[in-house]
Amino acid sequence: MNPVVYIVDDDEGLRNSLSWLVSSAGLESLAFGSAADFLKAVSRDRPACLVLDVRMPEMGGFEVQQILIKELRHMPIIFVSGHGDIPMTVRAMRDGAFDFVEKPYNSQAILERIQEALRVAHERFERYRKHQALEKRLGMLSPREREVLERVVAGKSSKVIAQELNVAVKTIEIHRSNLREKLGSASLAELFTEMLTHFSDRH
Repeated sequence: MNPVVYIVDDDEGLRNSLSWLVSSAGLESLAFGSAADFLKAVSRDRPACLVLDVRMPEMGGFEVQQILIKELRHMPIIFVSGHGDIPMTVRAMRDGAFDFVEKPYNSQAILERIQEALRVAHERFERYRKHQALEKRLGMLSPREREVLERVVAGKSSKVIAQELNVAVKTIEIHRSNLREKLGSASLAELFTEMLTHFSDRH
């Protein structure tokens, strides 16, 4: 799936020139004059990065960032501002921005940052898709299977789990087999790694 560069800036001239620059590099871009229009159109189903103006009418860049942290945290954000300062930059980067660029920016420099952001976006998106699939599979587990899974991920043996849940070891082995089947993991080692990555990225 081809990535997209979202551009959100209320300055039409800058918006159009950046769109042209991105297109000249063979990349797809979608430009918006307001944060509200962007939030209505943004897709969760493809890798993307966002070039975002800090100061805009009605909703500014930092407000958009907070929304994306909750809903699309895997999308890298490159902030642009003609009135940037150190506290503003620190705030953006502290909340996970990919970069902060002052206007007027060098065309080649920002294009390189966009290309790097798209590389990161692709990696994050692949992890996001895996996590979404894992969430779906986790939803198929019974309450008992979830109890067993929590203990398996914690590194407990079947014997210990059986004692804690007051069931036979053979029953736990059956549950472990069901977990491998439902979660699509070929081995418990793979399952362990997948679950650790899943929970660490969620937090």
